[in-house]
Amino acid sequence: MSGSEAVTIDDLAGDPHPHLARLRAEAPVAWVPALDSFLVTSLPAAVAVLRDPATFTVDDPRFSTAQVVGPSMLSRDGEEQARHRRPFVAPFRPREVAAGLEPFIRVQIDSRLDRLDTNGRRGADMRTSVAAPLAAAVVAQRLGLDGRQDDVVERLVGWYGEIVSSVSAVATGRPITAASHVAMAELGDSLRECLRDDHSLLGIAAAHGGLGDAEVISNAGIIMFGGIETTEGMILNALWHVLNNPAVTSELRATPSLVAAAVEESLRLEPAAAVVDRYATRDVALAGTAIEAGAMVTVSLAGANRDPAEFADPDRFDLRRPNARRHLAFAAGPHVCIGMDLARLEARLALTAVLARFPALRLAPDAPPPTGLVFRKPQRLPVEW
Repeated sequence: MSGSEAVTIDDLAGDPHPHLARLRAEAPVAWVPALDSFLVTSLPAAVAVLRDPATFTVDDPRFSTAQVVGPSMLSRDGEEQARHRRPFVAPFRPREVAAGLEPFIRVQIDSRLDRLDTNGRRGADMRTSVAAPLAAAVVAQRLGLDGRQDDVVERLVGWYGEIVSSVSAVATGRPITAASHVAMAELGDSLRECLRDDHSLLGIAAAHGGLGDAEVISNAGIIMFGGIETTEGMILNALWHVLNNPAVTSELRATPSLVAAAVEESLRLEPAAAVVDRYATRDVALAGTAIEAGAMVTVSLAGANRDPAEFADPDRFDLRRPNARRHLAFAAGPHVCIGMDLARLEARLALTAVLARFPALRLAPDAPPPTGLVFRKPQRLPVEW
């Protein structure tokens, strides 16, 4: 039995990296029966897939996110994808993000940390106390909701939790959950007022972007989905990697300017979104493997990010890795993440503030590692100080 035939869903959801390395050593593209898909594990093959939507499309009825959220920039290709994506690009450019959201992000982080640093507390779960509410508050603010209000943030966290659970279920062959239908309906109801505001992100998209209300809401679901889930995962994974390495922790405290490099190296080692799916539109050969039209092709961003042909000593956390930003944590090609600059900003500011506020911060002994087939992060991140 080959390595690709032996690998299981549990292998890929637990610690996938040894399995991905073995698969990559056998072939950069391999059929994995457990996924019912070809799995791409090398960086060049991954880039080839992501940059060729004409051959490897997302526009397929099997695409899990589209089944839950509806048609959006994430589930269309070509001009239709550009039509969905175009109204949302400018507000997520670095300058607009820094000017419009950085002060809000700083206030949110300080507020969350203030709540921890009271009443003699000496520990907390950084997922529920910082990463998740911060990511949700920022998305709420960007969508035109009030990210300062805890009840708004709690509702948003609840909706995205149901949507993510449903997408994960569909990705493993289970049906869409009824709760995700309710979550999308409630999200839409909450965003109707934003659609009528000509100065809000969604209002501009509805009035001037050539999108109908239902299309705007589907894309808002994608922004919520990515902006909360993957940003939360980025923050947690970065904290987990840094606090697992005392030498790195000390160096970042001594030289805070290295925090950006730490975030990039964490993204490379453990992308919050580990895989993305595509579907072959024609018979094609990819890295020497024949793929038939209609076959699913799963790009392992986690595998590509540890390709030893690109990254020397790929399993090591290296603050000074010269090519760390060649990682594919935000994908590539026409579907590259529009929110990557915002996510990076949140992660940098959060990691810097946490290390500065708690000089003796350390992981609790029972802190688990990142896990997950599609989305990877520690399910909780208990810390002590």
